[in-house]
Amino acid sequence: MKAIILAGGKGTRFWPLSSEEKPKQFLNLISNQSMLQETYQRFRNWLPAERVFVVTTEKYMPLVKDQLPELEKTQIILEPDQRDTAPCIALTALHFLNQKDDEVLVMAPSDQYIGNELAFQNALILAETLAERDDSIVTLGIRPTGPETGYGYINANKISPLSSSAYLVEEFIEKPELKKAKELILNENVFWNSGIFIWKPSTIAYNFYKHQPEMWKLINDNQTKLQEVYSLLPKVSIDYAILEKAENVFTVPVNFDWDDIGSWTSLGRIQSSDQNNNYQNGDVMSASSKNCIVYSDRKTILIGVEDLIIASTNEGIIVCHKSKEQMIKKILNNENMTRENPQKTD
Repeated sequence: MKAIILAGGKGTRFWPLSSEEKPKQFLNLISNQSMLQETYQRFRNWLPAERVFVVTTEKYMPLVKDQLPELEKTQIILEPDQRDTAPCIALTALHFLNQKDDEVLVMAPSDQYIGNELAFQNALILAETLAERDDSIVTLGIRPTGPETGYGYINANKISPLSSSAYLVEEFIEKPELKKAKELILNENVFWNSGIFIWKPSTIAYNFYKHQPEMWKLINDNQTKLQEVYSLLPKVSIDYAILEKAENVFTVPVNFDWDDIGSWTSLGRIQSSDQNNNYQNGDVMSASSKNCIVYSDRKTILIGVEDLIIASTNEGIIVCHKSKEQMIKKILNNENMTRENPQKTD
């Protein structure tokens, strides 16, 4: 097995701490190591150094090399541009197939918290055996602890032809509204989609050829001029492009503490809070306030507020209700954004 760490995202939901120049995977959010370094070490604890790779964009290669100096140049797979996970994974599969290498790959985001590394390793070992059989696609399914609207869900079937420890995936469910999320978690066969996938390069290639033939052809036929054509690829997730359409998809349920550190709320969940459930980082004072997340590089005072995200850095300031956090990415991408222009007065 080889580990592929996906580290090319822009981390817009963590603005203003995460910026396009230095996204969240390169920040020290939960320890004195960056999220990328944490993820790399998690794999290095049980895999040889030569089996761990990082996929990133050319823009972030200097950051990767600075934070992981032990990586050989051949262990960094470069995307010409950030086009979401589907093109990234297709490019990675082609990288190994060109070397006649069809060893199972575990593809994992660079920004996740995993509380039990031994359980994580055991789940991947099982997933590897499944991925080697019948060109299967295997995911890790996280047992929900609540009606989270920021995650995708997996609806699975206990009956699996491969293993009593794996479930056959029936459908992938996009990030639901709160009402739907509350319904989903009542089903014991429903899991959070971890975004961790285990499969062979040939399995990836087959599914792209079948479900995304134009994307696969564009990448495969233009390997010597990817700089020119890569921007023509659609920005599409691997879930939408492949997984929702593929057959032979299985999930291995896991029970360890897990979180996708992709937002301010997720950071607040895994960090210690005060008696009013406020997570505070910086010079922060609060009174009659609860359930807030505050990250500030300047003196900040909260009085009589609830359920707010307040973050201030040199990049900017955000004040956001927790229930509206999913809008941050849209606003930064200039989608559905309304600017209120004050009326001029004499």
